[in-house]
Amino acid sequence: MPENSFDLVVIGGGPGGYVAAIRAAQLGLRTAVVEREHLGGICLNWGCIPTKALLRSADVYRTMLHAASYGLSAGQPGYDLAAIVKRSRGVSAQLNAGVKGLLKKNKVAVFDGHGKLAGKGKVVVEGKDGAQLSAKHIILATGARARVLPGLEPDGKFVWTYREALVPDTVPKRLLVIGSGAIGIEFASFFNALGSAVTVVEVMDRVLPVEDEEISAHAQKQFEKQGMRILTGATVKGLKKSATEVAVQVETGGKIEDIVVDRVISAVGIVANSENLGLEGTKVVLEKGHVVTDQWCATGEPGVYAIGDLTAPPWLAHKASHEGVICVEKIAGLKDVHPLDIRKIPGCTYCHPQVASVGLTEKKAVEKGYQVKVGRFPFIGNGKAIALGEAEGLIKTVFDAKTGELLGAHMIGAEVTEMIQGYTIAKTLETTEAELMHTVFPHPTLSEMMHESVLAAWGRAIHF
Repeated sequence: MPENSFDLVVIGGGPGGYVAAIRAAQLGLRTAVVEREHLGGICLNWGCIPTKALLRSADVYRTMLHAASYGLSAGQPGYDLAAIVKRSRGVSAQLNAGVKGLLKKNKVAVFDGHGKLAGKGKVVVEGKDGAQLSAKHIILATGARARVLPGLEPDGKFVWTYREALVPDTVPKRLLVIGSGAIGIEFASFFNALGSAVTVVEVMDRVLPVEDEEISAHAQKQFEKQGMRILTGATVKGLKKSATEVAVQVETGGKIEDIVVDRVISAVGIVANSENLGLEGTKVVLEKGHVVTDQWCATGEPGVYAIGDLTAPPWLAHKASHEGVICVEKIAGLKDVHPLDIRKIPGCTYCHPQVASVGLTEKKAVEKGYQVKVGRFPFIGNGKAIALGEAEGLIKTVFDAKTGELLGAHMIGAEVTEMIQGYTIAKTLETTEAELMHTVFPHPTLSEMMHESVLAAWGRAIHF
């Protein structure tokens, strides 16, 4: 083969692209990745990973403030914002280097630049490693960026997107966050822990609107208990900047209020990076800017595939990675490939308290015609939660009353982002309530609440 001829070229080196490339190399395909900015993509460099590093610092600080409740004393707690940010960036840098190492280990060629289609089986790389590449198969994995609303354009000073919020030069005394999805509420939680007076504005009728209504209500109660102000059914009409602050015009229930803050974070969704990819003249179809694919991630253009945030929701890193594997294994001709079932994709939000879920909410299950049995178990009934000083939370399970199928699971509380995988595996294995009831959960653990919630759906909970 000529040096720049490959079996597969992946445009985009995020959690979908680099995983697809590594799996392709494992299967013997000569593979290249084209990445214009940072290997690991937004998730590793400007999203999932650095936010978790920030939130970990906030959690430790929050615990330090309550040291006395654990019988400890450590003087007056404080923090160094620059050091917190430096640690977060260091975590991302370490993992970025790790991805480079993994690609090198698997003999994946990496091209630094902007990749775009340049005819059938052709990719042109514009930038540092300018090149012409050819491949029978091309995967588009270019991800997405923050949506910018007119009048709320980030200015690097008063109005931030997640990028500016990840490297703040100050902890604002007053902060307004627009949007209460995962990104918005995680930043609200971080800055609130460090002392900001946080106001959250959400256009929907509840915070974390993709979650089960009962979990959303529990979350709002906890956020307000922590001092956040939550405005739901609210829209931002505009803002006025002075030399030192911002007046944000917010409409709620027909009434308009001017809320004066030091900074604004806009977290109102994403826009797919589908521009300047050479899609013109191809059979690739866009829907609201996102590439339309079939169950194997194939587009309408033969030999061109798309995965991750560039395609349909849910827009999650682990969904992108899984799509990358499915796509490559199908290309390689493996026989045991299964299409992705989005009902089995867990979602996690790393605010305080954490929120996690998989499958249908109670409302969605009823709307789909299921007769449901619902189990609930509160953290206050769990010995480990009380010992941890984390007694606020709830585990909720939704079952098909006729078959015992686990339709959905919804959690709020300490470490639920780790526990949700138990229910995700249960859904993948098509486990029923009987099998979950017969499973022995270790004691004392938070996971015992998962068992109790299942038992509760059939009126058999022991500890509550």
